[in-house]
Amino acid sequence: MPGPLKGLRVLDLSRVMAGPWCTQILADMGAEVIKVERPVLGDDTRHWGPPWLCDSAGKSSGQSAYYLSANRGKHSITVDISVPEGQALIRELAADSDILVENFKSGGLANKGLDYPSLEAINPALIYCSITGFGQTGPMAHMAGYDYLVQAQAGLMSITGVPDGEPGAGPQRVGMAVSDLTTGMNAVIAILGALHHRHQTGEGQYIDMALLDVQVSWLANQALNYFCSGNIPQRTGDYHPNLVPYQPFPTADGEKVIIAIGNDGQFQRFCQAVGRPELAADARFKTNPKRVKHRLTLIPIMVEITRERTRHEWIALLADLAVPCGPIQSIDQVFEDPQVQARGMQIEQASSYGKVPGVANPIKYSKTSLEYRKAPPLLGEDTFDVLTRVLNKTPEEIETLRLHQAI
Repeated sequence: MPGPLKGLRVLDLSRVMAGPWCTQILADMGAEVIKVERPVLGDDTRHWGPPWLCDSAGKSSGQSAYYLSANRGKHSITVDISVPEGQALIRELAADSDILVENFKSGGLANKGLDYPSLEAINPALIYCSITGFGQTGPMAHMAGYDYLVQAQAGLMSITGVPDGEPGAGPQRVGMAVSDLTTGMNAVIAILGALHHRHQTGEGQYIDMALLDVQVSWLANQALNYFCSGNIPQRTGDYHPNLVPYQPFPTADGEKVIIAIGNDGQFQRFCQAVGRPELAADARFKTNPKRVKHRLTLIPIMVEITRERTRHEWIALLADLAVPCGPIQSIDQVFEDPQVQARGMQIEQASSYGKVPGVANPIKYSKTSLEYRKAPPLLGEDTFDVLTRVLNKTPEEIETLRLHQAI
């Protein structure tokens, strides 16, 4: 079955992570994605290595792991949008596209005639999504934004890391570019909403996505903790601010397990299974609000209990009781996990530069498919194909564009 977005064309003027993550998802869902890159240099992330993908003999392909993570399913063309001929090519492609995604600084495309008002005049049905660090309005609209800066400014780092007063205390960056990734995901949601609007009205529209906005929105329960209590959420390290017990615990073999008890019934079953029913009946621990209040009393008792069994014994025991419990795994262990393997979360694609591993899209439809049709492209490998197939350019016209250094 084809992907649900088959038949749609996406013109991708984005680079690095947030925009490419968005357009990779659209490609997985069946859209044709034309990735526009700078001649010679291409997407910045092509140079963000090591590591580089190596072939079976251990020889480097020159393709960075970072670039490969966000660019499958796309057609790469090289266009210099600083010259009039290159700008004209983008306008021609935009006239025959459904969606455009870009992440230039606010106003960065206006002087090239590639901003939304200019392209809307050519294609009123175009859905134009701009992704920036801080949005199109406000005192920081003109500034470049990066994931690390946004994690800090949006408060995420203030609630991530070891609490003050403990060894290793201090704000911590989340180990993934979460502001970029969540903005890419939200951009897909916004585009799908705009597509439905277009289906009803025939008109496209402009989408203003900001990393800062998205990261603030993802504060979720921590923001509401602040709104409702007036207390500023603090770093809690490995424990949850609203649930107890909900954290790692030591085991008999020196490993740790996460025990994530989310309701009173789970806590009662846990206490019964370990022969400590009196804990569930204790007025200090009977309900989650009470356990949160008396966390410092309960957790040492839990630690004594969890040291009595190995990690595997705890996982087996609590699984049978429907009490959430699981291991803390390294990334190699993640892809060896039988559940992850059963869900098909690692894929491999053939390419001209070797077999390319990847992480599968997590969406699983019942009536449509996701498509992994094309490995991340080499820089400009599809320029001739796209210009001839989409724009009906002749070889002579393409050669003229090369002579003008537009491609």
